[in-house]
Amino acid sequence: MTVLVTGCAGFIGSNFVEGFLEGGDERQVIGLDYLTYSGNLENLRKVMESPRFVFLRGDVCDTAFVDSIFEKNEIDGVIHFAAESHVDRSIHDPQVFLRTNILGTQVLLDAAKKIWFRKGGWRPGKKFLQVSTDEVYGSLGPTGRFSERTPIDPHSPYSASKASADLFVKAYFDTFGMPVNITRCSNNYGPYQFPEKLIPLMIRNALAHNPLPVYGDGKQVRDWIFVSDHCHAIELVFEKGKPGEVFNVGGNSERENMEIIVVLLSLLRKKTGDSEIGKHLIQHVRDRLGHDRRYAIDSSKIARELNWEPEVPFEEGLERTVDWYLENREWMENVISGEYLKFYEKNYGETLFPGEKEEEDRDSI
Repeated sequence: MTVLVTGCAGFIGSNFVEGFLEGGDERQVIGLDYLTYSGNLENLRKVMESPRFVFLRGDVCDTAFVDSIFEKNEIDGVIHFAAESHVDRSIHDPQVFLRTNILGTQVLLDAAKKIWFRKGGWRPGKKFLQVSTDEVYGSLGPTGRFSERTPIDPHSPYSASKASADLFVKAYFDTFGMPVNITRCSNNYGPYQFPEKLIPLMIRNALAHNPLPVYGDGKQVRDWIFVSDHCHAIELVFEKGKPGEVFNVGGNSERENMEIIVVLLSLLRKKTGDSEIGKHLIQHVRDRLGHDRRYAIDSSKIARELNWEPEVPFEEGLERTVDWYLENREWMENVISGEYLKFYEKNYGETLFPGEKEEEDRDSI
């Protein structure tokens, strides 16, 4: 089995590749990543030397390049992680999200269709899995959960681009009969997450005694899931999910942002012995435009049909995450400084963001 994993050097993609390859010697992965600011080859250091893993650097929007991957390799499936995913960045520059998240998805779908579909039907054993987000559903009130039947109602350019990509995947199933699945997951956390997201950002700032920026009152509610649980769900859907179906994936761990930050501060203070890490670092800032108040996922379908349940309790997962970042401070500082990007320039002979890379990275933190 050879699987093309896009966005393989990102947070969830790299965790998935590592776990997927551990699942059996018959599994091979072709990893594709453009290595933009959030793609980091250090995330793949455990698999880079494996004979069952091949890394390709490229743009999912490059039709000729993507077509060549399918023409030169026997691809059994696509796990499509590659996406621009930071809501703040989507508000600043929506067009980047439209290009990568929508056009990139369509390019991959078309490349797969050209090879997988032959006169008489689809070749057996093929599947395209779109990794999406609960944000496509919009915002909830104080009660209720998103189910697979919840109408799509995105509120940010990021979630609108993911919803659009999901609809393209659905259209390829409805129109052409392409074997596809879509997973929509709640907030992930764990190792290798780029420190523009809530948990690693707060860890990094607290260790440096820098202000912890909190949007509005900090009472926004999210359902949190440890990344390995999400990856296991994706693997199950890829292998056993009925084609054409959507599966919601949640951690059954709703928490307010402020609640998480307070627990993080306590853990960091305990583990480092640094008494300067405390609530005084919290700084409330103007709320994000179009900020959804609450997300919550109903995962009963994937539990019922594929016997999946999250295995890592939130408290355990959060402590494991804190331990990982404390043990990998050099990784985090390389990401913050942009030092890791020099590796790409040295090995690939080009700069991804000429003249603006450092400024963009600073702004994101």
